[in-house]
Amino acid sequence: MSNKVVIFIILSAVSGLWERVESQEVLSLDSCRARALEANAGLKRSELKRTEAEALEKVALWQMLPKVSANGTYNWMEKSTNLLSEEQKERLNNLSGIVQEDLSNAIQQEFGGIPILGGTIATALTNLISSSTLTSNINNVGQRITEALETDTRNVVAGTVTVTQPVFMGGKLMAMHKMASLAKELSSVEYDRAKESLLIAVDEAYWQVVSVKHKKELAEQYAALLDTLTHDVEEMVAAEVATKGDLMKVRVKLNEAQMNLTKATNGLALAKMLLAERCGMPLDSDFDVAEGEGGIGRENDLSDHYIPTLEMDSVWGNRKEMKMLRISDSIAREGVTMARSTLLPNIAVTGGYLVSNPNLFNGFANEFGGTFFAGVVVNVPILHGGSFYSLKAAKAKREEVKWQMEEARELIELQVNKVRHELELAYKKMAQAKSDLENAEENLKLADESFAAGMASSSDLMAAQTAWLKAKGEVLDAEIEIEMGKVYLKQAMGE
Repeated sequence: MSNKVVIFIILSAVSGLWERVESQEVLSLDSCRARALEANAGLKRSELKRTEAEALEKVALWQMLPKVSANGTYNWMEKSTNLLSEEQKERLNNLSGIVQEDLSNAIQQEFGGIPILGGTIATALTNLISSSTLTSNINNVGQRITEALETDTRNVVAGTVTVTQPVFMGGKLMAMHKMASLAKELSSVEYDRAKESLLIAVDEAYWQVVSVKHKKELAEQYAALLDTLTHDVEEMVAAEVATKGDLMKVRVKLNEAQMNLTKATNGLALAKMLLAERCGMPLDSDFDVAEGEGGIGRENDLSDHYIPTLEMDSVWGNRKEMKMLRISDSIAREGVTMARSTLLPNIAVTGGYLVSNPNLFNGFANEFGGTFFAGVVVNVPILHGGSFYSLKAAKAKREEVKWQMEEARELIELQVNKVRHELELAYKKMAQAKSDLENAEENLKLADESFAAGMASSSDLMAAQTAWLKAKGEVLDAEIEIEMGKVYLKQAMGE
């Protein structure tokens, strides 16, 4: 194979490797948080709950405003409404007989007492009335009255437009609106809390990837040291200045290091899968993490580390849990008002327009007719025994929330002090780990020089390498503890 072909193959391999490196996405902590906020289903549900609470607040507001409604009806009845009984109809249809009898009695009274001609005149007038057309005319009048009072209400059409305005409902409407407003505020706090919990979970997964990534790099460095040591001991065995037992010890240690490197590689893959899941990415996503300036493994100065002082009043005011409990207390207070309102009178004014066919206001004529109306509705509770117990239960609920607030204050204070103490301990562990690492690096340097000069055995060098590996790992663990301790303290203080 010519040199040109070999060079071409090498360049092609390097180019492919470079393209794979270039294509690998690098995620910062901020980008992971942004992806998680965009993709998290639980957060979207919290957002929908907040939208629901906003709509319910508007519903409660409309309960205090006038309500306008329209109603229409049609009814068919087999019989019409009768304003006269059958007896009354019979008397009106034969009205002349009643009138004639009454007139005859009146004439007899008026003329019967006149001497000589009174009786004759009374008889003549009575006969005159009986033989005249007055009788039939009177009957016609009675029949016309009967017909006029007949109604055709077999087909009834009616409609109303009503306006109702609550005036006093015992305070329940105002309390309902306040509770809806508080529920909206509570949903917003719940959304912020869910967002905060999500970001904490993302931070944990992110720093877990960073930790395992650096431990994998450390395992690679340790395996490289042992690999170099293996080659050196093999040469020493060949030169008969070391035994095969020494070589076997080094090889066993190398195998352990390679096994730990495999475990670290698998652990990094699992850690990336967890971070990808929390960021809403496919589990097989290929990415790297960017730690920014002063990342893990840096040579940092711990003398200027800052842990904020605790002002519990400020912490209690900022914590989401306390905000939720304060809102719950306000809701419970309005619940007491709601329960009390069932024992108080309710007043509302109403008005509108009524239209009907037959026309109720024009003798039941088969036409549309209507009228405006207005009124006041008053409801006064007299015997509502259950309402007293509802009020008692609402008051007990509010007292329960108050005790929950007291308990939460104590737990939050305990949590903040615990997290603050753990962060202080992490800084102390970091300082000790840094000191141990400096000693381990110096010891490894001396052991390496002594081994090269033939003044130290391979076991001595492996012991120094193991001590260096342990010290380096403790520094990484302490740095991760500091980063997460800052996150936990910020969360505990409600910032």
